[in-house]
Amino acid sequence: MVHVRSRSIRSCVLTTVLTLAAVLSVAPATQADTGIHIVMNQARILKLARPADTVVVGDPEIADAVVKDSRTVVLTGKGFGITNIVIIDADGAAIVDDQVMVSRSVANTTRVYRRAYVQTLSCTPYCETAQKTEAEKASDSQIGGAN
Repeated sequence: MVHVRSRSIRSCVLTTVLTLAAVLSVAPATQADTGIHIVMNQARILKLARPADTVVVGDPEIADAVVKDSRTVVLTGKGFGITNIVIIDADGAAIVDDQVMVSRSVANTTRVYRRAYVQTLSCTPYCETAQKTEAEKASDSQIGGAN
C-alpha cells in the first residue's frame, strides 16, 4: 500500500513540475511582445505618470509625437517599421523608453498581386482603390509593385 501511494505522489509531483515548466517556457514569448503598436496614419494617446520635459522619437519618418500637455503625448504612425520613443521629465529621468512598431492596417483591405504589380483595395463595404501614403508607395515599390 505504501508503494502505491509513493508512486501516486511522484506522479502528481512530476505532473506539477511539467505543467510549471510549460507555463514558464511560454512566459518569455509573451514578455518579448512589448512596446507600443500603432497602425500607420492613426494616432494613439500616451498618458504619462508625471509631467514630461523632453520627447524624442528615434526615427521621425516612422512615428511622430505631439505634446498636447505636460502629461499627454499623441503618437502617430507615419511609416512602416520600428523606432523608439523616449520621454524624459525635468530631472532627466525617463518616463517612457519604449519601442514603437508601426504597421499597415489590414482591417477591411485586400492586396492584389499581379506579378510585380501590387494593388491595395479598401473594402468598406465595397472594394475601391485605396489612397496610398508615400510610405506605402515606397514599400510597394521595394517589393516590386507600383501604384
